[in-house]
Amino acid sequence: MVAGAQRIVVLLVDGLGWNQLQAHSTHMPTLSSFTGGHITSITPSTTATALTSLVTGLAPGEHGLIGYRVDMGNTVMNVLRWGDETGDLRRAFPPETTQPCPPFLGLSVPVLSKAELEGTGFTRAHLNGVKHMGWRASSSIPVLIRTALDAGEEFVYAYYDGVDKIAHERGFGEFYNAELRATDTLIADIVSVLPPDTVLIVTADHGQVHVGDNTIIPAANITTHVSHQSGEGRFRWLHAKRGREGAVLDAARQYDDVAWVVTKEQVLDECWFGPRVSEPIARRMGDVALVAHGPVSFDEPLDSGAFDLVCRHGSLTEDEMLVPLLAYKS
Repeated sequence: MVAGAQRIVVLLVDGLGWNQLQAHSTHMPTLSSFTGGHITSITPSTTATALTSLVTGLAPGEHGLIGYRVDMGNTVMNVLRWGDETGDLRRAFPPETTQPCPPFLGLSVPVLSKAELEGTGFTRAHLNGVKHMGWRASSSIPVLIRTALDAGEEFVYAYYDGVDKIAHERGFGEFYNAELRATDTLIADIVSVLPPDTVLIVTADHGQVHVGDNTIIPAANITTHVSHQSGEGRFRWLHAKRGREGAVLDAARQYDDVAWVVTKEQVLDECWFGPRVSEPIARRMGDVALVAHGPVSFDEPLDSGAFDLVCRHGSLTEDEMLVPLLAYKS
């Protein structure tokens, strides 16, 4: 279907996992009628890492944005906010050099995303050099897509975050179903403005797992050996104090029933972050990771927001890793 198309539009629906789409397909009749199936996201299955891999075509071990909160040596940086508890870190870690791999093979393609995201650290890190076409209301996305295509653009990338936000804040239920219906209407509106011989591809960065109140505070016999933590609730890196790596690993095994307990060496040997990981990027990893396979999240005091997250992601379960790759040709 894609081969031979004159124009291609890619819509990234943040947080729309394949399993969730299959379970709620009646709320998304337009998207469910598209051709295709599922593909696998990357490790960890989190927005900052997956979006960067999508636009650069590189594994996390190559582009270096290996999680939601990343150890940068002297601080742990929230990649989406490009800051830590002290504030903005764009001067300390210039986005364009912290993640130097160009998006879209260096081509300046139109990117439709929220207008307020333009100029942020993460946008500069993973979308440096693109043509920003910011939207303030999702209803503008089809209009902007048609504007770009009418201007002669052959490739357009659009990003929409509603599904992810609602799942995080409200979980699965009436609000989630309503958002799926609204997203499907958005997709139908995009279809309606496509000129002939244009392919619309819909995909996602990750799925979601309902965690609710199942938050685990790592036990004291673990944290006594830990200097700090990074990652996120379902892929929690534990950074051991010097010489205490073995103690952290031994103590962390108490969570074998709900998480894969893995060392940095295992992650590297098994190429979780891709076959090539430079030493500077490897230093951003912790010593031991708690990677949840049960419906739980591992709490860390500095990893918090305005509200508790009901649904989460980041781990390697099918609910989080399988994402749609569906296409429609006008």
